[in-house]
Amino acid sequence: MVSQSLILSLVATSFAADGFQRHQRTDGVGIKNIQLGEPDQAPPGYEEWTSPLVLPSPPQTGNGGWEEAHAKALKFVNKLTLEEKVNLTTVRLLLQRCWNRWTVCRCDRLIGEITRLGFKGFCLEDGPLGVRLADYVSAFPAAINAAATWSKDLIYKRAVAMGQEFRGKGINVHLGPMMNLGRVAAGGRNWEGWGADPSFAGIAAALHIKGVQEQGVIANAKHFVGNEQEHYRGGSGGQTSSSNIDDRTMHEVYAWPFAESVHAGVGSIMCSYNRINQTHACENSKIINGLAKDELDFQGFMLSDWAAMVSGVNSALAGTDMNMPGFTAYDGRPSEPNPTNTTHSYWGSALIEAVRNGSVPEARVTDMVVRTMSAYYKLGQDKNYPHLNFNYNFQDTYDKNGALVNEHINVQDDHYKIIRDIGAASTVLLKNVKKALPLNEKKFKRIAVIGSDAGPAKGGPNGFSDRGGDEGTLAMGWGSGTANFPYLIDPLAAIQSYMNAHSPSTPIDFVLDDFNYGQIRAVARQAEVCLVFANSDSGEGYITVDGNAGDRNNLTLWHAGNELIKTTASECDNTVVIMHNVGPVDVEAWINHKNVTAVLAAGLPGQESGNAIVDILFGKVNPSGRTPYTWAKKRSDYNADVLYDAEPNTIPQITYKEKLNIDYRYFDAKNIAPRFEFGFGLSYTTFSYSNLKVKKVGPTSAPAQIVKASGGPTYLYDDAYTASFKIKNTGSSDGNEVYQLYLEYPKSAQEPPKVLRDFDRVFIKKGQTEQVSLKLRAKDISIWDVVAQKWTIPKGKYTVHIGSSSRDIRLQSEFTI
Repeated sequence: MVSQSLILSLVATSFAADGFQRHQRTDGVGIKNIQLGEPDQAPPGYEEWTSPLVLPSPPQTGNGGWEEAHAKALKFVNKLTLEEKVNLTTVRLLLQRCWNRWTVCRCDRLIGEITRLGFKGFCLEDGPLGVRLADYVSAFPAAINAAATWSKDLIYKRAVAMGQEFRGKGINVHLGPMMNLGRVAAGGRNWEGWGADPSFAGIAAALHIKGVQEQGVIANAKHFVGNEQEHYRGGSGGQTSSSNIDDRTMHEVYAWPFAESVHAGVGSIMCSYNRINQTHACENSKIINGLAKDELDFQGFMLSDWAAMVSGVNSALAGTDMNMPGFTAYDGRPSEPNPTNTTHSYWGSALIEAVRNGSVPEARVTDMVVRTMSAYYKLGQDKNYPHLNFNYNFQDTYDKNGALVNEHINVQDDHYKIIRDIGAASTVLLKNVKKALPLNEKKFKRIAVIGSDAGPAKGGPNGFSDRGGDEGTLAMGWGSGTANFPYLIDPLAAIQSYMNAHSPSTPIDFVLDDFNYGQIRAVARQAEVCLVFANSDSGEGYITVDGNAGDRNNLTLWHAGNELIKTTASECDNTVVIMHNVGPVDVEAWINHKNVTAVLAAGLPGQESGNAIVDILFGKVNPSGRTPYTWAKKRSDYNADVLYDAEPNTIPQITYKEKLNIDYRYFDAKNIAPRFEFGFGLSYTTFSYSNLKVKKVGPTSAPAQIVKASGGPTYLYDDAYTASFKIKNTGSSDGNEVYQLYLEYPKSAQEPPKVLRDFDRVFIKKGQTEQVSLKLRAKDISIWDVVAQKWTIPKGKYTVHIGSSSRDIRLQSEFTI
């Protein structure tokens, strides 16, 4: 531990080492925490929500398969000077995008090279659904769509394809997956993640990391932790909220997917903008040193979100290993491409001075670089790794000096296939009256396609920077988590193409103006089936779209979607609604309309959007998507919401009062009827379940000797029980069925009524039966004991619930520990 006297003796010099006497935060709070030897204080009424100091930062040990990489990194780092080490911790300060087209700016996030040792630095690049700001790359379905497939195989295959594209562009670090949870239905970046359940997010994140890192690309688990809304998220000196999360909730809910990521061997984690229990994430020693590096034995490197750091010495001692993007704030000051000669960085020159004056031990800086280089070596990036071959600022081939900066390497391969597969597999059939779907193209004399979401945007699919606009069909949200579309198949074009090939004489009328109600009525009146397209968008808070500053202002459809649907349905007795949605939508205005015969939630399906929805509409693919969040009948049914308003010069307090009862768990606990429950989705066929057998296959108590490992003690990840059962396709068509395992704990455990613990999807031909199984690991039957500070397995009766949704339970079995 760093002694109290040492910390206090460094206060005066360490402020100077930060580069500024004090960073003037807009919330009016000065720097405290590590440098003053005390936690950041809470405002009156929130005294219980403080984050204790955990020092020193644990150095990398090489545990858990990192031994060889650790040795290589040590050998490399031992040759470096202090200045060279700092060069590998502080990203080049490219504050201004390179309008002058400097070759050095090819990657937005580049750590410096060590030319004398032949190390060329490496590039970190967004994002969670494809390579951002590059050409000849794919625009994959968003993670929320991959989640809606409930298919481990498809989640993994998407990650493999994405990893191949990042590698092909010469990018070393893929800034994904995102695993913050859908705590609030209107959360702006929910679509970048896996939905509302921690177990689901943990399984999906681990699969994504495996797929990406098998391609030699370092994955990045983000945003650590409690970054569940955009309002007051902070960054760049902005007003920063505190996510107040108790210890048990942190372990069992919000840190759960990060623990699974560490167990999967993730090479890096990104600390978030927000505070946790009053202390900024990137200088929160309890979260980084205590939870990630000690308890979870994380061996990789911790990098900051962009301009998330608010101090230099605090963040270094708290365990942050890399400063992104190097500068203090997006404040318009000129770029500083040499990290060891800086004037507006918390690290860079300031970190060098902090080491020299004793504020930061050089061993801490050494560990920063060892961790970074260990990930580099562990993923084999020292052996024939592709060179960086694109420029994120522009797509011209040469820069102003005639240097080649864009080689236009096409990395798409045949990834359109998996994109289309996921687009269809993630489409959730929410309503289907009298088998309105699938459509028979030979049956209808006239088809109407209605709504701007069916067609192309006037400015093309990439007409808005970072997709910061809602025009035409919606296939991804907005913000840094986007990619350029190589093309975008809109639904109207795909429907016309399909009908041309299968029923060319059938007229297809369309109205793409959402507010031309007269024409909509006229067209709908003549059609035998009306396909109405509407959407709901959201994104990152640095862009405001139609008054929505990242987080959605409401849960209704955009462009007066409710009126669009009701107007159509008033004239057309076979109205099929297709939504492209970032999350749950309030559908109460029309869901029970007698003429709305079918409803599909297509999410954000990426570049093959139109083709994927045609596959579902006309029955080439039997829908099997399931919603990874709850659709409430009214917004007030949710137990948490976005904090939209706070007093200036304060720390907005976001207290996670619901604790373990996130999303469906709360609806179950309070017996609230949702519109569509978590895990819900219909099919064109039917399935029956039978013969559940739950078998004990491993220990159900902790061993006498606990072995520390990545993600927590090794025994937590051992299988304890398996649940095997049969599923029969009892309907008239082949299809996939999603099966889900929920666990009910003994009452004494004080857990929610039931929690998801495993899931998957299986294809079954009509009339056939498949034997399937799911598992429960020791961790899955454990709870976090806040007194003992360890995972414990409660004694008593457990109930295994097997179903096709959280409320459609088909089989049950009990076991006792």
